[in-house]
Amino acid sequence: MTIDPVKLDKLAQVAIKVGLQLAEGQDLVMTAPMSAAPLVRRITEHAYQAGAGLVTTIYSDEEATLARYKHANSASFDKAAGWLYSGMAEAFRNNAARLAISGDNPMMLAGQDPDKVTRAMRANSAAYKPALQLITGFDINWNIVSYPTTAWAKLVFPNDSEEDAVTKLADAIFKASRVDQEDPIAAWAEHNANLKKRWTWLNDKSFASLHYTGPGTDLTVGLADGHRWKGGASEAKNGITCNPNIPTEEVFTTPHKLRVDGYVAGTKPLSHNGALIEEMQARFEGGKLVEFKAAKNGDLFNTVLDTDEGGRRLGEVALVPHSSPISASGILFFNTLYDENASCHIAQGQCYSDCFVGGKGLSQEQISAQGGNTSNIHIDWMIGSDKINIDGVHADGTTEPVMRGGEWAN
Repeated sequence: MTIDPVKLDKLAQVAIKVGLQLAEGQDLVMTAPMSAAPLVRRITEHAYQAGAGLVTTIYSDEEATLARYKHANSASFDKAAGWLYSGMAEAFRNNAARLAISGDNPMMLAGQDPDKVTRAMRANSAAYKPALQLITGFDINWNIVSYPTTAWAKLVFPNDSEEDAVTKLADAIFKASRVDQEDPIAAWAEHNANLKKRWTWLNDKSFASLHYTGPGTDLTVGLADGHRWKGGASEAKNGITCNPNIPTEEVFTTPHKLRVDGYVAGTKPLSHNGALIEEMQARFEGGKLVEFKAAKNGDLFNTVLDTDEGGRRLGEVALVPHSSPISASGILFFNTLYDENASCHIAQGQCYSDCFVGGKGLSQEQISAQGGNTSNIHIDWMIGSDKINIDGVHADGTTEPVMRGGEWAN
């Protein structure tokens, strides 16, 4: 396997200096698959060089996860390590930063009992909620980056040898994360400035809703009262500016949970819990996804949507030009962090409370009153393409173009 060590080190630097902007003395809680240890070690080194207090890494292991599905008794799948997530939430309340390294095999649970997978996911989501709320509420600086594990690489490039597949996936990750450039820090500063221009324009317009039209799509997404658009670098409640997602090509905000109507077609497959959900079609009424169909694994996704009351309502709407670098790569990553940045998308479930004017000071009750959704899930799925047009709708009903043919209209 050939993973460029120089670029891997640059990715670690970007994670600490751009993704987190880790503060002097700040603790860091990191999660990663065991196979991502080379990146974990580089990130840990750069974290301590940046003055980190304590770096704690929690590893996951694919074989151990599968052992549970093969051998555990049925009651096991209604349990989750609540004590672990409570500890993580306590760390975040004490201002620890959060960093996740993605890289697990997206199809790891394919072939396992869907009922067990769903029950385990529900138990885990409920246990994780106290920590997740601190992340989605942007209480702390947080970041996600990726490592090219062998299993993931072979899924993305099935016709290549393991070595070639890992090399190709590593190069794609490095390019999307802008660490293939001589000065990635400067490249990210320029990219963040461009994203800021987009969300500043959208905030100035203060649209009441967005209207999507295209093949299989005629959807109106009402925007939450007092919503604000964000993208790229943002300041967390602890005063630290971070880039939560590396890579990122989106600007996003909070839709109103009661004001989504019409129908929409998915434009890319969604990889979720070991299943690929394809050719999705959805119909919304009064904010609720009342009908969902898919050519493949639609029943599974319907089960996920019924996790709780908020699962069938939207928590995020995001705009991404069809010409984004990740879209232009033509690669299906089977990883939402990448695939969502190839296409405009929406997310079922939990909203980002910081996507409100004055959001840092709003209570959960105020966020809900302004249209923000609450759920134990947050699942992005892609609805953009070069055939989608989007109009911004003002409160008086007048419209103006936002996107045409999948590209910014201005």
